[in-house]
Amino acid sequence: MAETDPSWVLRNLTRVSTQISYLSSFKPILRTQCCDLARRIRFLAPLFLELHDNVVLSSAVSFNALQEALFKAKDLLQFATTASQVFMILDREQVKHRFTDVAVRFEHAMSKISFDELDVSEEIKEQVALVTTQFRRAKEKFDPPGLQLYEQLLSVYNQSYDVNTETAELRLICEKLQFINVDDVKQESLALEKMGVERWDHSQKRIQDMSLVVLKKIQDFLMEESGNIIVPPSEDICRQTEESFVKSCTQSLVIPDEFRCPISLELMKDPVIICTGQTYERSCIKKWLEAGHGTCPKTQQILSTPILIPNHALYGLISSWCEANGVEPPKRLGNLWLCKTTLDGSSELVDLDILVSKLSSRGIEDQRSAVGEVRLLAKQNSQNRMLIAEAGAIPRLVDLLYTSDAVIQEHAVTALLNLSIYADNKERIMAAEAVPGILHVLENGSMAARENAAATFFSLSTVDENRLAIGASGAIQALVTLFCEGSPRGKLDAAKALFNLCLSQGNKGRAIRAGIGPKLIEMLIEPDGAMRDEALAIMDIVASHPDGKAAIGSLNVVSTLVELLSNGSPRNKENATSVLVLLCHGDPLNLSIVNSPMVINILLDLTENGSERARRKAGQLLELIGNHCEHTMKTSN
Repeated sequence: MAETDPSWVLRNLTRVSTQISYLSSFKPILRTQCCDLARRIRFLAPLFLELHDNVVLSSAVSFNALQEALFKAKDLLQFATTASQVFMILDREQVKHRFTDVAVRFEHAMSKISFDELDVSEEIKEQVALVTTQFRRAKEKFDPPGLQLYEQLLSVYNQSYDVNTETAELRLICEKLQFINVDDVKQESLALEKMGVERWDHSQKRIQDMSLVVLKKIQDFLMEESGNIIVPPSEDICRQTEESFVKSCTQSLVIPDEFRCPISLELMKDPVIICTGQTYERSCIKKWLEAGHGTCPKTQQILSTPILIPNHALYGLISSWCEANGVEPPKRLGNLWLCKTTLDGSSELVDLDILVSKLSSRGIEDQRSAVGEVRLLAKQNSQNRMLIAEAGAIPRLVDLLYTSDAVIQEHAVTALLNLSIYADNKERIMAAEAVPGILHVLENGSMAARENAAATFFSLSTVDENRLAIGASGAIQALVTLFCEGSPRGKLDAAKALFNLCLSQGNKGRAIRAGIGPKLIEMLIEPDGAMRDEALAIMDIVASHPDGKAAIGSLNVVSTLVELLSNGSPRNKENATSVLVLLCHGDPLNLSIVNSPMVINILLDLTENGSERARRKAGQLLELIGNHCEHTMKTSN
């Protein structure tokens, strides 16, 4: 069956862990606990990727328990992004049980896997051990959310309606739950409605009833505090909505929260983004601004500019939803605009559709001007990066990577580098098949363009699944060439990209076959030591691969590493010790080289005064030396 096939299970583990990595909108009351859980799971992602490279060995180990734990974690984290905060606080013991259950499942699943049977690096093994320890601690020490809030909510619930609830208490509750206005309470009520009441037991239904009572009191408090700033949907803001559009949005449909205007709570037909990044229906936010308000209705941040930018991405999603549900879609919006900061500090609008169209212009000067402006706009902020990608710039930039014009080529690869800073754009760039084009620039561009191509590969390789695709493209050979022959900045960019890519087991062998070994040794002994830290870090990760260990071990590097133990920086000593552990394991000749009073004294000092990793590595090397001495004495007798 597919469900028991090792390769299928490993693909599933990678897929689910990737899905979890994209979850981030956790409710404030559980944000810390959820971020901790998601971070631990992200630490396991490199393990799944390495196991892909050796399914034969992996087939001897059962990952079913780990897969089940991962599914439980995903369900829990999705729950924490959508559930009512008030409900989670009042049901805090059940929430504690769910988090503890996930931690127990992970600890149990990890303990059942024998990593000695798997071909994974020492770094991965150490990372897994660390995560297992963290899950064990989480199991023992998890604190359910908000004990003080729990008591305050109970107090509010138990007060009858004819008694005025303490204003200070309600204000504190709103502050901790980040309820700024009535809209937030309505969104909380919607979240409560969507929590699947048909599956609840009696105690959960009771908690739902309690939550509704508390939310009603909070809403009344906010209405009184704000003086009814939020205009109800029946007021004149929403009268501007087209009659046909309103009629089509029947009451029987459940409109997704993200499609509702935070002011009117109605389906948006002309969504616009304001400078705080929040999206509103154009007519509603214009009414708000015309009334003299200078803040964002949702976040209460002061607005630096009143400019409204059409949210084309959301408009497209709303249109698709309308079509799928038999609802008349909103009228098509105009061009996509973004806000540009000029040299004098003022703001002006840029028509992105026109700018992006010029990227495909037949005029070389138009192309140069357009791609240069896209590069600068993408450098400014995340909102620009999102909007430029939404305007369809990425495929056109990829086409420009193959141009014979050196200026356009450099601008294009740098624009992609800037766009890749925005997390969602990494996937878009990979989907646009940009890797061959970036590799073309890395191999054939100017030095500045090659530097930025290497930096782009570094940025893209922060996503685990991208490493395999980049490595398989032939990029590692080109990066090794730049690492050997490039400018100082080019060498550094190449080193960063190579380090990230070599976190994947298969790419370590590619780096060795590309001839990185001798260059790493050369950089260790360069007088200025400019690239020594980077060379040691790469050597450490590459030597964890059997081919890497053999190649580096054949270059007689042990004596150089011993010298760095004496004279290197603290980071040099840490990485040199880690490499020596790998090279000396199972190698009597290398052990005999490090078996000297000087080295032992240095290692003893590291176990006392080094970083946590340096202490651990020094202890491992001392143990290898001790075992070697013991074995030598036995054989000599």
